[in-house]
Amino acid sequence: MFKSKNLSPNLLALFASISIATLSSVLVFIFTASWLYFFIAFAIVGAITYLLIYSILEQFIYRKIKLIYKFISNKKATKREEFYAKELLPPKTIEEVSEDVEQWAIERSTEIEQLRNNELFRREFLMNLSHELKTPIFSAQGYIHTLLDGAIHDENVNHKFLENAARSIDRLADLVDDLDIISNLESNNIPIVKHPFIIQDLLKEVYLELAQKAEKKRINLIIKKGCEKPVEVFADKQKIKQVLVNLVENSIKYGKESGETNAGIYEVDKATILIEISDDGIGMLKNQVPRVFERFYRTDSARSRKVGGTGLGLAIVKHIIEAHGQTVNCRSSIDVGSTFGFTLDRREK
Repeated sequence: MFKSKNLSPNLLALFASISIATLSSVLVFIFTASWLYFFIAFAIVGAITYLLIYSILEQFIYRKIKLIYKFISNKKATKREEFYAKELLPPKTIEEVSEDVEQWAIERSTEIEQLRNNELFRREFLMNLSHELKTPIFSAQGYIHTLLDGAIHDENVNHKFLENAARSIDRLADLVDDLDIISNLESNNIPIVKHPFIIQDLLKEVYLELAQKAEKKRINLIIKKGCEKPVEVFADKQKIKQVLVNLVENSIKYGKESGETNAGIYEVDKATILIEISDDGIGMLKNQVPRVFERFYRTDSARSRKVGGTGLGLAIVKHIIEAHGQTVNCRSSIDVGSTFGFTLDRREK
């Protein structure tokens, strides 16, 4: 009976008082040899010890346990909940309380670790944002001040300096636009309006728009053999176009001269389509791949800034695809190339 997991303060006090009263009564009987005194002692000692032990358990132990539960639950119970817990539910044992507190401690530890990671991410993000903003601002500032200091009258450099300042300001504007897009996607301010469309047609449209950039590096933009058959997907066409533009543009930036950008379209199952954009460029290290969708993360800062971009393109890709309830992934090897893939619904659910 004592091994039961649901001993209440009443039962604990009763068991303890019976044990003490029995022992006391036996001692009285030994000295008096009277059954009358035995039962009187049993009744008096039993009653007193029961009240004392119950009071100690209720006032000093279970009340403390109740305070612990109030603390770890971080919630004020309604009168109905208090009645239900007090009158209907069996009281918890110390072992069960210990398990609950351990579980609470694990949850809080996980929460604290998550907060630390978030704080680390926030600091890194602010540091990267500051650096990304400073570069075009200082560049434009330098050219403009040089012009104001007299270079504006030098026809050999004034036009060139204005062009350089304009490029820096354009880069700053692109950065602000990309940050605005991410902010709106995170806060669900940009609705995802889904319609059926042929993914190959959209790919060809993106290829046409980026053909000039690809030609500068003599990169061929192709759809893989066997993937030409029209496949209809159900998604926000404009948002997916932005995803494809970012991925194809990325493949051109980091692809090798006279290389290829390949697009593959595969049927995962009857409801899901996988779209992959592959290049044969510089690739990434294995430990860099998991972070590639982070804001401003660059696998090679010097080389990445040299080819341009805000450092937010892949972060935007991730947000758009996740807003569709889908997944995006990356595979890459150094000097072999990178493949970015994402899934889309094949039809309306």
